[in-house]
Amino acid sequence: MAQVEAVSGFEQWQEFAPRRQRGLWSDAFFRLTRNRFAMVALLVLVALIALALVGNNVHSVQRYSPREQNTDTLLAGPSGSHFFGTDNLGRDNWSRVLQGTLISLQVGFGVQAIVLVIGLTVGGMAALGGRMLDNIMMRITDIFYAFPDLLFIILMRAVLQNRDWPVLGDPVPQMIFAISFVAWVTIARLVRGQMLSLKERDFVLASRAMGAGNSRIVFQHMLPNTLGPVIVAVVFGIPLAIFAEAVLGFIGFGVPPPTASLGRLIADGYNFIRSDIWMVLFPAGTIGLLMLCFTFLGDGLRDALDPRAR
Repeated sequence: MAQVEAVSGFEQWQEFAPRRQRGLWSDAFFRLTRNRFAMVALLVLVALIALALVGNNVHSVQRYSPREQNTDTLLAGPSGSHFFGTDNLGRDNWSRVLQGTLISLQVGFGVQAIVLVIGLTVGGMAALGGRMLDNIMMRITDIFYAFPDLLFIILMRAVLQNRDWPVLGDPVPQMIFAISFVAWVTIARLVRGQMLSLKERDFVLASRAMGAGNSRIVFQHMLPNTLGPVIVAVVFGIPLAIFAEAVLGFIGFGVPPPTASLGRLIADGYNFIRSDIWMVLFPAGTIGLLMLCFTFLGDGLRDALDPRAR
């Protein structure tokens, strides 16, 4: 009887004992793992990234060169030898879609890496540099925001192409730079708004009253609390960059042929869409799948990093 009472007392103590609180990032990761749509999207993205990386470097996965032409298999339908069929020049669409997927992922991640650096710098300087610097930075941001994005990207692409520059001599870095040159505005405004709000929070004022320096307050208190919304915005920005690259490829301002990009593949198959729909279906489906997965992952991260949902 005494043993039963002891166990019962222990269970009551365990029930009312204070539980160990998870931190912001560990709690966000825990809630992200419980979001089924976000986790499925993450798994699909990992599979697509791995397939694009391996497929462009391992011949057994790629099977054919994206530039190899075969006049005996012009406009062949999907089969065991050509998973996605062939185009009007006899090139294997499977290998070309893999190459286009890799280029789209490079552009998407590369653009957001540059956007993150520029946005944090401009937004942080505007929020912490005083009223005059804030006005200067925001007026520059407004100029970039008011200019049509697609037209600006086309102009930058026209300026950068056919230039023998050490870094921007290749088409893919040119695309990354041209898109990121106009895509940093949203991150900069978001960082500025978050830091202006955090400057008046109690924990920042308490740290300043205790003698903490500006650099310590920024890097230990303000920047970590700003990263949550910024990460969500970056994830949502990746499909926008992928779509911008596909649009440029479709209208002829993307990566030049014979290199395959998803937008270029759709443009090449547009004339055959009634008779050979697979030439458009597979690259367009890949773009749609990438954008859908990043959107679901961004929704999951937004819910997981929302402090009001804790």
